Amino acid sequence: MRYRVTFRKRFNREGEEADAPQTFVNVPDGVILDSEFVERIEPPSLHGEDAMEEDDDFLSLGSEIWEYDVADNREQEFKDAVVNSRMALEIERMEDIEDMPAVSGQ
Repeated sequence: MRYRVTFRKRFNREGEEADAPQTFVNVPDGVILDSEFVERIEPPSLHGEDAMEEDDDFLSLGSEIWEYDVADNREQEFKDAVVNSRMALEIERMEDIEDMPAVSGQ
C-alpha cells in the first residue's frame, strides 16, 4: 500500500533546512519497502532575499511531503510510527491507479 505523509519542516534563519522530518519515522525493517521525496514547501516568512527577518523567527515552519510503499499487513505499524514521530501533519492512503474506475465519456 502507498501512503503520502506531510511532515512539519523547520528552517533556520538563513532559510536552510533545520531538520529531516522523515528520519523521525522509526519502523522495524521490512515495514517500508520504498520512500520517495515529493515536495518541500518553504515557510512564508522567507522573503525575497531568502532569509527571515528578525521578527519572523516564529514563522520558521514549512512542510515536506513524502510517499511510502508499505509492506502488506504492516500498515498499522507504519501509521503508528508516523503518529509517534510527532512530525506528521497529515497521512493519507494513496489508491493504486489500477483501482481507479475508468473515465467514461458521459
